[in-house]
Amino acid sequence: MPLISPQRRRMALVALVMFHILIIIASNYLVQLPITLFGWHTTWGAFSFPFIFLATDLTVRLLGKRPARLVIARVMLPALLVSYIVSVLFQEASFRGFAALLEFNDFVLRISLASFFAYAFGQILDIQVFDRLRRLSQWWVAPTVSTIFGNLLDTFVFFAVAFWHSSNPFMAEHWVEIATVDYGVKLSISLLLFVPLYGMLLNAILRLLAGRDSVAT
Repeated sequence: MPLISPQRRRMALVALVMFHILIIIASNYLVQLPITLFGWHTTWGAFSFPFIFLATDLTVRLLGKRPARLVIARVMLPALLVSYIVSVLFQEASFRGFAALLEFNDFVLRISLASFFAYAFGQILDIQVFDRLRRLSQWWVAPTVSTIFGNLLDTFVFFAVAFWHSSNPFMAEHWVEIATVDYGVKLSISLLLFVPLYGMLLNAILRLLAGRDSVAT
């Protein structure tokens, strides 16, 4: 595998941190919007969060386990703060005005805390599983298995913390069903779209790095 210069490594880490925060904010907003999919309850957040696992797996493959953990450590607290602010301002897809920030919102705070714990536990498990399997000759095994287990932990930690005995009656009643369907949707999207996309991006990045190295030499 081509070596990555320290400067490119730092730029990659900064970009990954920003990307993770953006996806977490979007997912925390979208998870407040329930939808019905083939008769089952889920949320729009199921379609956005798999992007994080794609980015994490590429990070472990290209930079190693330690930089991937560093990204997680730098993301958690800023994402928690910004997620709370955005979710308060745009609760249930409606802009509530900046005055809403002056009121304590325990419903949104639970969602933000749930995202914090789910992200930390899910990503750490994903990194650990991926790192153990990434040396196998079949490139697709590591992202597939890490996605299965990482998404499982992430999804059920999130919904349990966010919506068990929630002040939102619908989510409090249906969170187990929604979490199960959400996990199924995430897994289907990840295995059908993001694992192949992982392979394409990995090959493209490696070719790009190899080309730049040959030019430099």
